[in-house]
Amino acid sequence: MLPLSPRILIVDDDSITSELIEFMMKNSATNCEIVSVLTPTEGLRLAAVQHFDLYVLDYRLASMSGPEVCRALRQMSVEAPIMFFTGEASNGERAEAMRAGADAYLVKPNDVGKLTATVQQLLTRSLGVGASIQ
Repeated sequence: MLPLSPRILIVDDDSITSELIEFMMKNSATNCEIVSVLTPTEGLRLAAVQHFDLYVLDYRLASMSGPEVCRALRQMSVEAPIMFFTGEASNGERAEAMRAGADAYLVKPNDVGKLTATVQQLLTRSLGVGASIQ
């Protein structure tokens, strides 16, 4: 089991995506605490004052891009995994996200079935070998 309740911060200007992630985590028997924000500014503000075990970003956001948010998190010395869950499917966008410091890149809706497994893999790697959220 993962220690305590892993905390996930979702930065996505589409509240339906945040609700989908939360729904899938609850249905996978995880006890993750999920915090969702609609703006990059709010996400970066929370990351500066709170600890999260995983960050989930959209690629396209209103005031700055997901890769810009990812770079800003890494510049803040955030070591937690960063995952993109986005509708942007091009290889160029995927490459840009990975260069910015992302650990995983899933495309919605095609990769929705991989969401829970990818979250589990990233949290397990980040929080300790043998951890599981199921």
